Amino acid sequence: MVRSFGIAASLIGLLSASGGAPVPRAPAASKASNIGFVLYTKSYAPGTLNARWIYAGTYSGPGIATGGPKEGFAGHYHVRYFYDDGRFSDEYDLVIERTGDVYNASWIKSGQVSAIGVGMEVQNGLAVGWRRVAD
Repeated sequence: MVRSFGIAASLIGLLSASGGAPVPRAPAASKASNIGFVLYTKSYAPGTLNARWIYAGTYSGPGIATGGPKEGFAGHYHVRYFYDDGRFSDEYDLVIERTGDVYNASWIKSGQVSAIGVGMEVQNGLAVGWRRVAD
């Protein structure tokens, strides 16, 4: 133990004498990052998905997507999102397309794509990472 302490002290001394080795650091995350995540799970009602979403590490809440297919996740939905306190957040037409094991999602408002995402099936649903297009 004493020997380990001596080796550690020697290494610290060498690093201090050499000005220290550069330590790579991850870039600081923006307080308002343009990254979101949503987990869609099947509801008991056919063609309906329950959503749990988060955006920019700040906003989050539940949602519900309706009008989709009876089987699978790929399809066209109308989705309404709410904040955790129950207030309405936003609504979109949601298009989920499947290519192999990958799902592509588009959130459309007034005919314009507002956000895009990519996801995959997980044990309890469809996990999708997304970003706003205009931000």
